Amino acid sequence: MSTTYATSTADERETAIEAAAQAVQRGGLVVLPTDTVYGIGADAFDHAAVQALLEAKGRGREMPPPVLISAATTLAALATGLQSYVEALTEAFWPGPLTLVCDQQASLTWDLGETRGTVAVRMPDHEVALALLERTGPLAVSSANRSGRPAATDAAAAEGMLGESVEVVLDAGPSPQGEASTILDVRLSQPRLLRLGALSVTAINDVIQPLGCTVIEDGDGDEDEDVEDEDVEE
Repeated sequence: MSTTYATSTADERETAIEAAAQAVQRGGLVVLPTDTVYGIGADAFDHAAVQALLEAKGRGREMPPPVLISAATTLAALATGLQSYVEALTEAFWPGPLTLVCDQQASLTWDLGETRGTVAVRMPDHEVALALLERTGPLAVSSANRSGRPAATDAAAAEGMLGESVEVVLDAGPSPQGEASTILDVRLSQPRLLRLGALSVTAINDVIQPLGCTVIEDGDGDEDEDVEDEDVEE
């Protein structure tokens, strides 16, 4: 059974984040707020915890969770072969509702599921999420819902679906956006849209077109639905 912590005041937030960080360190699952929707998170490097996350959602290994980070500089430690336009994207839209699918570093000792050598990474624009990530390091985070149900946009909805599986629920009120992040595959010379979310293609193109790049929109991304954000994470 989970314990819900308020985060309205500085003292409440410190108590809540410390409780969540300790739960993560023990291999437990937590519900955390993000700028898009609420997410269910686990230590990305704890194989058993990631598997527990997938089971809590009722999801298989063919749909691995994305990874949330607290600083854009962490991306280079998780991904390899980054295209030149990626830095422009992270400078413009991180923290924010943009998830980047990259080739993962071969040296990483995690097991997120059947990733096919990729990792989906985002830096959320939410002070509670960032504060937790600063203490825990990268978290595997997917949307706080049972598979097939709408993503939770408040702590009560998340607790109602996942309370039996998580140790800590961080309550920061309604999600500021309530819409999934936009997902881009950035492994090629031109980024490809996998899912349209809170960030528009027009906004993305405004940043990358001066660099000679344009978002490729070639379908709804169904063939890539194993790459899912916390806002969906995700």
